[in-house]
Amino acid sequence: AFPEMALVLWNNLLQTTRKRILLQRRLPLYNGAHGYEEDLIKKKLQQFSGGTINLSKEDNGIGILTLNNPKLMNAFTGTMMVELQERVTELEKWKDGKGLIIHGAGNTFCSGSDLNAVKEISNSQDGMNMCMFMQNTLTRLMRLPLISVALVQGKAFGGGAELTTACDFRLMTPGSEIRFVHKHMGLVPGWGGAARLVRIVGSGAALQLLGGAVRVDPERARSLGLSEETLPSSDETRALGEARAWLSQYTEGPAAVIRAVKKVVTAGRELPLEDALRTEKDIFGTVWGGPANLQALVRRPKHK
Repeated sequence: AFPEMALVLWNNLLQTTRKRILLQRRLPLYNGAHGYEEDLIKKKLQQFSGGTINLSKEDNGIGILTLNNPKLMNAFTGTMMVELQERVTELEKWKDGKGLIIHGAGNTFCSGSDLNAVKEISNSQDGMNMCMFMQNTLTRLMRLPLISVALVQGKAFGGGAELTTACDFRLMTPGSEIRFVHKHMGLVPGWGGAARLVRIVGSGAALQLLGGAVRVDPERARSLGLSEETLPSSDETRALGEARAWLSQYTEGPAAVIRAVKKVVTAGRELPLEDALRTEKDIFGTVWGGPANLQALVRRPKHK
């Protein structure tokens, strides 16, 4: 009876561990205690319609998220901001997901916020609420247990540039550019783009990109470590295929393992060392003795 009892205890531990990891990931940055009124801002955002955020989930575990508002260079309308939150919720529930590609329709990435919506919610409280709404969504996006890549074609400006920083990687196509234009609008990033940019390129380079509203072409992005690679093709369909191929080198393998890889990296990036170590131990516990681990032990691969 002992092994069965051990197994029951083990399974209970596994369940509580999983719950804890999940809770950590889904905790919003802001709630009512921060003066954040989500229902209020969603109602306001919903008044500014246009465009969509489309999600297709492929059998190989790669999701494709498309910003679709080509007549405004995929600028975020209010309803698109709300839809992005809905798509992130959908991705959180996708148990077989391993990777995510974010791109824009019509051969360009995203030109930031739709100014019509921005003009209408120009009072400070609304602005803060929109800021908290988008930071919550993009933080949840970043914490998804999916290896994510922004495929930058054409322009990624303002909020579009900020969105690229919420992905693990960025790939650029020839002739594309990333530009934090906020200074020219009398602003700073508000969707978490500055904090994430500093973690990607360091504070000196972040100051240059924000303070100079610099146009970052693929070559400069690579030298800054902002982009991983410049893809050969600027054609929309071909570039998407190339991004898929690039991402697949990291998403090959069982979903449980790929997702665990992303979770330990997220913990390492976000948590103080001791908490990160404990989380890593918890996540290790969810794959140790799991199917992929047992199969590998049976195969006993030699490390060449």
